[in-house]
Amino acid sequence: MKQPTAKTEMSRLNVSNEEDSISTNSNEYPCSKKVNGQYSDVEAESQNFLPEHNLGKKKYETEYHQGNASFGMSVFNLGNAIMGSGILGLSYAMANTGIALFVILLSAVAIFSLYSVHLLLKTANEGGALVYEQLGYKAFGMPGKLAASCSITMQNIGAMSSYLYIVKYELPIVIQSFVGTNEEWYTNGNYLVLLVTLVIILPLSLLRNLGYLGYTSGLSLLCMVFFLIVVIIKKFEIPCPLPHDFHALNKNSSKVLNISDQNTTAVDYSEDACTPKYFVYNSQTVYAVPILTFAFVCHPAILPMYEELKDRSRRKMQGVANVSFLAMFIMYLLAALFGYLTFNLNVESELLHTYSKIYKDDVLLLIVRLAVLAAVTLTVPVVLFPIRTSVNQLLCTSKEFSWIRHTIITVALLASTNALVIFVPSIRDIFGVIGASAAAMLIFILPSAFYIKLVKKESMKSVQKIGATAFLLLGFVVMIGSMILIILDWVHNASASSDSADGH
Repeated sequence: MKQPTAKTEMSRLNVSNEEDSISTNSNEYPCSKKVNGQYSDVEAESQNFLPEHNLGKKKYETEYHQGNASFGMSVFNLGNAIMGSGILGLSYAMANTGIALFVILLSAVAIFSLYSVHLLLKTANEGGALVYEQLGYKAFGMPGKLAASCSITMQNIGAMSSYLYIVKYELPIVIQSFVGTNEEWYTNGNYLVLLVTLVIILPLSLLRNLGYLGYTSGLSLLCMVFFLIVVIIKKFEIPCPLPHDFHALNKNSSKVLNISDQNTTAVDYSEDACTPKYFVYNSQTVYAVPILTFAFVCHPAILPMYEELKDRSRRKMQGVANVSFLAMFIMYLLAALFGYLTFNLNVESELLHTYSKIYKDDVLLLIVRLAVLAAVTLTVPVVLFPIRTSVNQLLCTSKEFSWIRHTIITVALLASTNALVIFVPSIRDIFGVIGASAAAMLIFILPSAFYIKLVKKESMKSVQKIGATAFLLLGFVVMIGSMILIILDWVHNASASSDSADGH
């Protein structure tokens, strides 16, 4: 689930504007030719998208530039888009599903995500659009465009919230390691989120051009690789069962972060807590699938990367996706496995924070925290940029640029995201809700719906259309089922808290 590069987002927005300008001028698909009133597909698997040899080129075809990104660079860029803060929640998901069930779910979500990439690429060729929202418009008109735009906006807001949650969780621990106290206001996570937003994120977000921040995507990926290496190393350093002063540290950390005890994991010191479980089901298992879907969302970035791919073809871009997803699958599995084996039942919804309860002054973990904090803080403006542009286009399409409107939208988006981070008690809830709603829409529902609508050459009785229809239905089951189970868990927790308060 994830931070797109600034270059990718600018490319996506430029292509969107270009397509909007010609959508009313031509009713033909750019990658098809018209024969006797019917469209015939002229692109074989080995041919390039929008081949230059077509006669009678439309405006879209003549202005469409050849990409210059190599296969390896495209794999790296797509890995950047996939990798994000979702990796920090995977150990928690494994702790509440067991190793075997987690591997099954992780494999299933990765395969389904790759299938949805296949649907997107084929639909883009048939529909002649390289922007998610534009495919929605071509398929279902304005409702389709709004559905895609709202899903992407929700996903990006979820990503921004998860990054600010990391600031809320980790920055107090970094400051405490330097000042040696947790009693001052500047060790309160909520105050620090507001301070970082006002001093660093807001000024960067107000800039009109964020191209130089595109390097933060690469920085984030390197930070997560470093994080994974540290997770593996620490597995062999942290004892199990955990030391008995763990509970005191647990309470201390809760006080630093200004969160209640009910949001921290109960500590189990028994030998049984060190025995890995292979199949687990409890009230927190319902968050596993949303966390996984959140971790694999990269689909709004697929089509812009397709446009930038050198000598592009659908088969080549699918190969890029296969390699990227395999690499992220391995990283996700290793991070989840070693994080879970380190803490077992005591792992929390944000893995990096869990280490603070054992190592308060560890230099290696301090470096990891500083690197991750720098990466996520600089990535928030990059993620905010496409949200603001989308909102601006929906509300004020025909108006000239206005600094006042630009500032109001930016401040409103950051204020709402900060409110979400401060008042929602756990990052687990952000992973869960966004994963169950926006991520399910972007992975399952929208690609299959666009495919069914726009790919005309296949009948509804074909294997491809039947598969897409089943995938669409699966998406609704995942989204509705996950949301119902999450809401039921909230109601149960609220009832349990109320009963506990009455008992006191």
